[in-house]
Amino acid sequence: MRQATASRRVAAFARAGLVAGIVLVLDQVTKHTLAAGIDAGESKSFLPGVHLVHVRNTGVAFSIFSGGGTLVLVFTLAALALLIGYFVRHPDRRLLWLPTGMLVGGAVGNLIDRIASGAVTDFIKLPHWPAFNVADMSITFGVLVLLWVLAGPRAKR
Repeated sequence: MRQATASRRVAAFARAGLVAGIVLVLDQVTKHTLAAGIDAGESKSFLPGVHLVHVRNTGVAFSIFSGGGTLVLVFTLAALALLIGYFVRHPDRRLLWLPTGMLVGGAVGNLIDRIASGAVTDFIKLPHWPAFNVADMSITFGVLVLLWVLAGPRAKR
């Protein structure tokens, strides 16, 4: 019985790590590819209603706390610590590994930018919406999936 529980825990951590790794790689590759092909401030039409831009964001989502520097970093690290702490205590919670991986991968992707260059590279621009990136999409959908998982039944796996 203990071995089965330990095996499920390891599998949940492996799944979360895999999701985080995929998000992180996609985020970094797309940011570097777009940054190399589009000058800062430039915009190129991609699809109807979708533009590729090169924007440097020093804040968090929608440039909130722009220029927040240390405050943004501390807030992000605290949120990550709380999420990981919850996951460590509840790895058997059905599908919790999915939003955990999405949120960790997205947060780490943006943290890499913030630490390396002081700002996050955003490159997808929709009409009447601030520019964003793959990490931002993963964080947004990760929060929605986390809310769904937490509001759902407490059945294991």
